[in-house]
Amino acid sequence: MTEIEFIKKTKTLIDDLKSVCANYGLGNDASEFNIITQVFLYKYLNDKFIYEAKKIDKDLANADDFQKAYEAMPEDKKKFLRGRIGNRAAKLEPEQLITYLFNNSNKANFAETYFDGTLLNISTENVALYSVKSTSGVKDKMFDLLSQFIRDPSQRDAFCRALINKLVNVSFEKMFSEKYDFFATIFEYLIKDYNSDSGGKYAEYYTPHAVARIMAAILVNTGSINNATVYDPSAGSGTLLMNIAHAIGEKNCTIYSEDISQKSANLLRLNLILNNLSHSIPNIIKGNTILQPSYIKEKFKYIVSNPPFKLDFSDYREDLTKDSFKERFFAGIPNVPNAKKESMAIYLLFIQHIIYSLTPDGKAAVVVPTGFITAQSGIERKIREGLVKRGWLRGVVSMPSNIFASTGTNVSILFIDKKADENKVVLVDASKLGETVKEGKNQRTVLTPQEESLIIDAMNKKLATPDFSVVVSKEQIIEKNYSFSAGQYFEVKIDYTDITSDEFSVRMQGFEDRLSGLFKAGEKLDKEIMKQLKGVRFE
Repeated sequence: MTEIEFIKKTKTLIDDLKSVCANYGLGNDASEFNIITQVFLYKYLNDKFIYEAKKIDKDLANADDFQKAYEAMPEDKKKFLRGRIGNRAAKLEPEQLITYLFNNSNKANFAETYFDGTLLNISTENVALYSVKSTSGVKDKMFDLLSQFIRDPSQRDAFCRALINKLVNVSFEKMFSEKYDFFATIFEYLIKDYNSDSGGKYAEYYTPHAVARIMAAILVNTGSINNATVYDPSAGSGTLLMNIAHAIGEKNCTIYSEDISQKSANLLRLNLILNNLSHSIPNIIKGNTILQPSYIKEKFKYIVSNPPFKLDFSDYREDLTKDSFKERFFAGIPNVPNAKKESMAIYLLFIQHIIYSLTPDGKAAVVVPTGFITAQSGIERKIREGLVKRGWLRGVVSMPSNIFASTGTNVSILFIDKKADENKVVLVDASKLGETVKEGKNQRTVLTPQEESLIIDAMNKKLATPDFSVVVSKEQIIEKNYSFSAGQYFEVKIDYTDITSDEFSVRMQGFEDRLSGLFKAGEKLDKEIMKQLKGVRFE
């Protein structure tokens, strides 16, 4: 089965689940997103358990009916099987499988007793493996009581039965042997419906995969890496984390994340499960990274971030001015604007937090507004100056406009490396790359794989290419007033052509003839205008 077939099957299931929601009055309802993502998570856990069980037990692998074969197993053999599976999948009982619910879907009180009850039990029995905790240490549940989103109790059994009917005849087992990114398809397909108003309320969760791939490929450009710690202080759905984890190797790294959004934490958990990174779920924290960072004492080898550019932090801005925050926010705290509080440059706090959180040999990649790289004063200038003077600037890539479909803000990627070569800082101007495509009401710039490679090679191989990339020293950056814009370092070239004296005379005569003709035409026009003016009369 090819990736195209995987994507088609995934999208078909999403459409089927959306159809069920619409038929029961939940189409485009606030609860629809939760229902679809949680039902898909249940489907994934179910199929992943079956996949792992079949790899261990030949009888289950060869059985015509997995459900009957699993139910018929002696209890001690079931426990042994689940023990062998370990953390590779959720530990499911026979009565927690989709086929069991389907076989009992006509039972009385199906929604509460069978459907919701099963999801609740799975959540409780796998809390150590899959639950996300908040800053206070409280762990959340994996599933809501999905039937309760239907206000009419008489419709709940039918609603849950319809959901199970969509799941029972679909299998994702063959996908698990491939590196298929379930979540990218699920989230990007769904995001169109929840992100239609120029950014929408889900915009903070989505980073284009081209940007994520470029960041990961530039950060992880060495040989094998072991026991790496990877951190994102504003993780969203985790696209950046997933890409760098794949580049390092899922078994070779541990993910850490923080985000203030509960929805973000739930999406990231799903992403970790779908990307074989379940061992990092205990490190997902729902909390305020800037005010109450959970990992303030930890330092990380790799940090990736697409921080919020505009977010109101006026409620706790004054708290950040206390002495206990000064070491972390060395360049200062942004002021609260008099007008739009939501336009505060909170990303400047995240950049400083990231610098503070790196190990002595740490590396980071941060998405910033392109205005950051040339600002002549303020916190932006202080951060840039600090990076250059410490020798921690590895390079900057200025991306094309509209690389983010949800915002028109031009962005650049800032690369920080505490072991950077301060005499070979690479600045890339990729603003002219890409092709503009339309996605609904929005326009988006899409990079080709070849263009992504151009950017990655320029950074990793330290290539200087006319009008595209330049390699500069610390001293050159200081001379340019700490500008990180590649364009300010490009050479202005004038093309000269050797010509003979006769050729020069011919060209000059041509210029004279053209000018003479223009002068005559102008004189004729002047006379015509004067003639017309004399003909004007007062009436």
